[in-house]
Amino acid sequence: MDNLYLILGAILAAAVVPFILFRGNGGKRGRRLPPGPPAVPLLGSVVLLTKALTDVEPELLLQRLIARYGPIVSLRMGTRVSVFVADRRLAHAALVEGGAALADRPGVPASRLLGENDNIITRAGYGPVWRLLRRNLVSETLHPSRARLFAPARYWVHRVIVDKLAASGQAPHDVVDTLQYAMFCLLVNMCFGERLDEATVRAVEDAQRDLLIYITSQMAVFAYFPAITKHLFRGRLEKIYALRRRQRELFMPLINARREYKKHGGGEKTTNKETTLEHSYVDTLLDIKLPEDGNRALTDDEIIKLCSEFLNAGTDTTSTALQWIMAELVKNPSIQSKLHDEITAKTGDDQPEVTEEDVHGMPYLRAVVLEGLRKHPPGHFVLPHRAAEDVEVGGYLIPKGATVNFMVAEIGRDEREWAKPMEFIPERFLPGGDGEGVDVTGSRGSHDAVRRRAEDLRGAQLRHAPPRVLRGKHGEGVRVEGGRRRRGGVRREAGVHHRHGQAAPRAPRAQEDDLE
Repeated sequence: MDNLYLILGAILAAAVVPFILFRGNGGKRGRRLPPGPPAVPLLGSVVLLTKALTDVEPELLLQRLIARYGPIVSLRMGTRVSVFVADRRLAHAALVEGGAALADRPGVPASRLLGENDNIITRAGYGPVWRLLRRNLVSETLHPSRARLFAPARYWVHRVIVDKLAASGQAPHDVVDTLQYAMFCLLVNMCFGERLDEATVRAVEDAQRDLLIYITSQMAVFAYFPAITKHLFRGRLEKIYALRRRQRELFMPLINARREYKKHGGGEKTTNKETTLEHSYVDTLLDIKLPEDGNRALTDDEIIKLCSEFLNAGTDTTSTALQWIMAELVKNPSIQSKLHDEITAKTGDDQPEVTEEDVHGMPYLRAVVLEGLRKHPPGHFVLPHRAAEDVEVGGYLIPKGATVNFMVAEIGRDEREWAKPMEFIPERFLPGGDGEGVDVTGSRGSHDAVRRRAEDLRGAQLRHAPPRVLRGKHGEGVRVEGGRRRRGGVRREAGVHHRHGQAAPRAPRAQEDDLE
């Protein structure tokens, strides 16, 4: 009986102490955390436990919390605090006025268990390593001055899209799979500098997708008591090791091929000019030295992770943006007609294809793309940030170590900032519109924190997307599969079905219903 009392006492103490600590954070120097639902000590916010039981979609859950508590909300996940910001002014205050205090990234507990470091752009701490890796990516691969070096890759992928769509004839065609495959081909070519056959591209794509899905769906459990969960869920660790080995087996021959290419100075003896690019992302990674770590070169595992990050960041994000824009053009034939007229005026009826040079002189096309990104951002959030110190935003305390998420989808559809936000109106980004002069790159900000967003990878890679998919007016020559109903009465748009039976990227319910 005494042992039972001791056990119950220990459990009670474990519950009470964190509760006291939870209350203490909110009162630090008279400031309090952003509002949010009640939390259970050690376990976290009650709504998260409800979500685990009812499978409520996270976007819908957060929309409800924002509607109830306001534009900044806090949730507790175990003993950790996560803050969600859905207001552009608060986001500006946090990212620009807050400066480097919110420029860090939260750690990934599973990476420690796997013996990995965080030397990739999306996970590196704010400091010299992150600056070096980001500067290398932007200046050596994604910068417009480097666009010429990747022109052969874009032209090849352009032909891949056209040929695959033409090959289907009048038969129903999975447009989404074609767009995803084409974007992945482009990124693989840019990354490894070699034009690969379809079987190899598909193998790399499958390995990337399987690894990404497993990490996002199965590895979050290690955020809770990793010393215990690593024993309870040992099978998951073994599975992730196997997926990493599979990735390494596919990547290392491609990386070593570029080593040989650089070793021979890009000579013709080791390359095929028609399939090999003179410059690739891997080339730049092989040249990097880490001054903070004895001026050493990147390890093979670090190069593999950086290549994986490069491929993941640009494939689904870009293809998802194209899907939504195409769906809006199908829904709005008047907008499609204006876009067609602009293309025709720029190129003439006798020019069969639109060149990259033509695109630069098409303001309405740019407006259509910006409106698509506003209403249907590829991700509901940008990558999370971590508070390196206590920060005050909107009168609330964001404590040191808290994770901060910015809800770009909600910000883009805020009716206080945009006229008719749920309507697709490209004209808002033309001169005189309420979106004129909007800066989507963050380059006008004065701090690195502004640029520490997924757009560092996504937005720049959009510049390398093929300039045209179809020339026909009002979808001419394209057959769209009919819309069968999904759960909740949401229609499945043309071709919005992914390979391997995976669901298409979820959009907020409001914008899905708008495309009914």
